[in-house]
Amino acid sequence: MTNMAGQLALVTGGGRGIGLAISKRLIARGMNVAVGYSRDAAAAERLRDEHPEVQITLHQGNIGNADDCARVTAEVLEAHGQIDVLVNNAGVTVDKTARRMTAEEWDHVVHINLNGAFYMSSGVIQGMLDRGSGRIINISSVIGEKGNIGQANYASAKAGLFGLTKSLALETARRGITVNAVAPGFIETEMVKAVPDDILAGIVEQIPLGRLGTPDEVARVVEFLVDPDSAYITGAVYSINGGLYM
Repeated sequence: MTNMAGQLALVTGGGRGIGLAISKRLIARGMNVAVGYSRDAAAAERLRDEHPEVQITLHQGNIGNADDCARVTAEVLEAHGQIDVLVNNAGVTVDKTARRMTAEEWDHVVHINLNGAFYMSSGVIQGMLDRGSGRIINISSVIGEKGNIGQANYASAKAGLFGLTKSLALETARRGITVNAVAPGFIETEMVKAVPDDILAGIVEQIPLGRLGTPDEVARVVEFLVDPDSAYITGAVYSINGGLYM
């Protein structure tokens, strides 16, 4: 793989779960990482302390707020000079059936999972266009592909990332930028492990490979898409779900 030492990746939600695995994969390739986080500063600080060999900066903000996203982007640019890779990973769930879901619960999930990806992408694209290179990876979900009971807000936001990915890919392709999406299935993260055991067992039974995925199995696909040698891949969606949805 091509050397990426010294390049900068901004990973939202980069201190925990899938985001942490992505950060570690990119750090292993020599990249500097700007870690976006909302609440868990300790996790982001641990990542920084464990990897003194690269430059890691921490940036707190609400990904669902346009002003916060603009501030974080400005902080990253001030600290690193440019953003070569953006991974829109931050996300939340508030699960209820549609007839019980409030407008606030709908808006909260859509703002963070979909609007946040737009806010962050729009903040980095001009710099990428000026340089004639860049990578944007949107972390969607199998739920955006197939839907799920009690997750109309989450499914809609994650499905929206597919449209955002393809539109940004078309808008930027001639200037050397690629935009792709990754759609994980059920992965061994704190969010999935919080599901009651009986329900989680039922989910695993539906997965043809018979197990949950690992964060690193998602991260290695992101690493592949970020690599300069993957320059002919754009507007694609990579499903990592153990065969749950084909």
